[in-house]
This record gives sequence, structure tokens and C-alpha cells, in this order.
Amino acid sequence: MASGGDQFPPQRQERQPGKEHAMDPTPQFSSPDYKPSDKLRGRVALVTGGDSGIGRAVCHCFAREGATVAFTYVKGQEDKDAQDTIQMLRQAKTPDAKDPMAVAADLGFDENCRRVVNEVVNAYGRIDILVNNAAEQYECSTVEEIDEARLERVFRTNIFSHFFVVRHALKHMKEGGSIINTTSVNAYKGNAKLLDYTSTKGAIVAFTRGLALQLVSRGIRVNGVAPGPIWTPLIPASFTEEETKNFGKQVPMERAGQPIEVAPSFVFLACNHCSSYITGQVLHPNGGTIVNA
Repeated sequence: MASGGDQFPPQRQERQPGKEHAMDPTPQFSSPDYKPSDKLRGRVALVTGGDSGIGRAVCHCFAREGATVAFTYVKGQEDKDAQDTIQMLRQAKTPDAKDPMAVAADLGFDENCRRVVNEVVNAYGRIDILVNNAAEQYECSTVEEIDEARLERVFRTNIFSHFFVVRHALKHMKEGGSIINTTSVNAYKGNAKLLDYTSTKGAIVAFTRGLALQLVSRGIRVNGVAPGPIWTPLIPASFTEEETKNFGKQVPMERAGQPIEVAPSFVFLACNHCSSYITGQVLHPNGGTIVNA
């Protein structure tokens, strides 16, 4: 994955959530260089927003590592991506893992999060790994453009859902469990055009640190991953055609990353024999941006 040059043709999707199957090129969720080694064998994982982008890559890596995988998606808008992901996971799953599951839900509301957790537990009996990944973002040039309805919408999806899913999932998680939250490089360096999104990502960092301290006595680790510019459906659904064309060029590697370049960070944090002494921390697959945090 070389640096420099144009990675992407100009493109724009008119609404969120974006659609992975409509992107050019489609994001890379797997790599022949990734060699699984049963790191998550026998584990049950729930990944929110797992139909596409980073979530799809995480689900695929988890399945290849032996986990039974469930993920959420937005009904009526992400159906094709969700079905594509289910097929990929069925092909990737190991013989002793159970069939994957896709659950449609708007995670901005507590009752929906409770229902998702219950469906997963009814199918698989427990949750060992929880990945809070679902998110949305919108550009703005000034804080004056962000009205109450938009602010509530972004916060509901990006941080309320973390609280809601965790509070219900914890009833079904035991010692050795792992919670991994997707934050962003923007939480550390700021982003003038993504003010509300950036604010939620900062909240996720604080949530990760506080929850880690709260759950350490229960033997449940809580960590985060803060990706830099990654080629996902959020990009053409958020930015102009010109911004999409130049996406990722500002980092030291001079290119956007692919979801498969982020997913192994989640595998590492989910695997107890890889990261058993790590909690309350954030990994930074961001193309070389120094954040010192």
C-alpha cells in the first residue's frame, strides 16, 4: 500500500449511512498477508456497525480467528452491505464457531440496544467481546450550523449507544471479557469541520478510561482504537467529491488507510493472551500522526 498519488476517484453519496458496495474502489476488509491463529477461538463477539468499513473488517478478522460473530446494521439503508458481510463471515468462520448473525437496529435508543443484546445472548448464550463501532458524521463550517436535532442525533449514535449497549451487555459478560470502543484521531488533534463528531469521539476516550477503571475489578478489560483517515462509507457520505479524492493525503504516509489495516488492532485488544495487561488504553492506527496520548 504505497504512499502518494490519487487513491480515489471523486465520488459522493447523498445520505448516511454510506453504502460500501457503491464505493470506488470498495474498501479492503481482508488481506492475504493476514494469518489467523485461533486467537479468539470459542469466543462470542458483538460488533456494532459491522456491516461495512472498519466494522466489517473487524468482524471478518474475528471470524477467521475462531469467534462467533454478531453485528448490527441500519435496516433499509445497509441491507445489501449486511447481507454481503453475512456471506463473507459464513465463508470465513471456523468449523466450531456458530453461524454469524446480523441484527437491524437504531442504536441511539436504550430499548433498541437492549433488544440487540438479548437477541445475541438468546442465540449464543453470552457475550465475550463487545466492539462499539457504529458512528455517523456531518461536515459544518461553524458551530452555528449545528442545531439541537443534529447534535442529539450524532451524540445518540456515537456515544449514547456505547452506554446503552454496555449496560445491557455487562449482564452477560464474565471475567476475561473485552470491550473495545472505536474513537478517532480527531479526538486528539481536533477537526474544525467535524465539530460534533469530534466531540463524541473525545467523549468515547473519556468513557473508555472511566469504564476501564470501573470494570477492572470484574476482570473485564476496556480499551479503544483511534483510527486516522480510513477508506470507509463514512467518507463519500460525508465529504465533497474533491475532499474524497484527496482524502488521507494530509498524514505522514500521504494516503488513507484501509479497514484491514485497522482491524488487527481490535484482534489484539480482544485476545487475552495478547493484551491481558492492557486496559484503559487507546491504539492509534493513523498513518503516522503523532498524538502523544
